[in-house]
Amino acid sequence: MKYDIITFGSATLDVFLKAEDFLIRPIKEFVNRKGICFPFASKINIKNLCFRTGGGGTNTAATFALWGFKVAYCGRIGDDFAGHEVLKDLKRFKVSRSLVSLTKEKPTNSSIIFSFDRDRTCFVWRGASELLTKEEIPWDKLKAKWFYLAPLSGKLALLFEPLVNFAKEKEISVFANLGNSQINLQMKKLKPILEKIDILLLNQEEASLLTKIPYRKEKEVFAKLDNLIPGIAIMTKGKEGAVVSNGRYLWKTKPLSGPLVEKTGAGDAFGAGFLTGFIQKRDISFAIQLGIANASACLQKTGAKEGLLKKGSLWRKVKVERKKL
Repeated sequence: MKYDIITFGSATLDVFLKAEDFLIRPIKEFVNRKGICFPFASKINIKNLCFRTGGGGTNTAATFALWGFKVAYCGRIGDDFAGHEVLKDLKRFKVSRSLVSLTKEKPTNSSIIFSFDRDRTCFVWRGASELLTKEEIPWDKLKAKWFYLAPLSGKLALLFEPLVNFAKEKEISVFANLGNSQINLQMKKLKPILEKIDILLLNQEEASLLTKIPYRKEKEVFAKLDNLIPGIAIMTKGKEGAVVSNGRYLWKTKPLSGPLVEKTGAGDAFGAGFLTGFIQKRDISFAIQLGIANASACLQKTGAKEGLLKKGSLWRKVKVERKKL
């Protein structure tokens, strides 16, 4: 079977906790100088608790399926309760599970997410997803028009080069949302991979880490990114929106205003929304608008998949400015 899109990345079971008894205090030992405090050796009353599936590989697959694409997720999960919940959710969103493998060696990836004061802190367990190796990927079944590479954390980063090389050999387009494990590869190893990527997505901290340029110096950042990849470079800026370059023009936009319930999955929603829009119209302004709208919809629900837009949804379009580089 040939898919429109095959996604790669983690699959997780996320536990969301909301509490009223947390306190934020300045702690100089932490990078952001802030910490969450709660009573030691005590019972803490939880305001709300819910379970959702997540992970970049399955989150993005959900958006693509909701927009009518034939999509499969390729990854590894544990043969456990969490893993079977992931499989149920993939079925619910009509994402093919034919490329998913189960293992008893490690439990499924999991996260515990504390939501407090319009932000969150995540406790992350990287489990079965990292066990997927080059030798165990069903290469003969990877038939698609696009590969979407969500951040490949830890040992999964070893698959970055083989997947991109395979895609180029088979004339499959590649959308890559890099994570720190990929960015931290030596540039002499990373550069030949980046040269084969069609669309690159980074947040501003990742863009700065990759280019070694402060993200506030946008012109310099994109000059470097445009030299690293032949296609489209995207830098998301959180509350400040997003900037996109194709080497000739620069597009800028602000985020949509709206309620914020929970941030998990907003980056995946933007990336998947952008690619959905780009495939539909091959228009970068439209792709940005759909990416922003999908991320905004995601922010209004708890969990990475519950608020996603689908084909036929009514959604607001942001103003996108374009200027020549």
